[in-house]
Amino acid sequence: MSAVSKRTVSLPAEQSRYIDDLVSAGTYASASEVVRAGVRALQERDAAVERWLREDVAPVYDAMLDDPNRGIAAEEVFASIRAHHAGRLKSKP
Repeated sequence: MSAVSKRTVSLPAEQSRYIDDLVSAGTYASASEVVRAGVRALQERDAAVERWLREDVAPVYDAMLDDPNRGIAAEEVFASIRAHHAGRLKSKP
């Protein structure tokens, strides 16, 4: 593990109890391990969002800039969603 940096944090009682429960149950050896796992999860989530933006959103945005005619008007999209929803409501027993 790399050099350790000590931090002091304040948590609501509910989150503090949750950490204590995880340690008491043996899921983690210490509160620090719980916090490190939480920070790793945030890093993974942020990386996934960044990947999604770079790989999925940006290319579509660029394609729309290149050819705005490929877009669908919001009114048309909402009308389609409403029709789909209405059809599903009708088909329910």
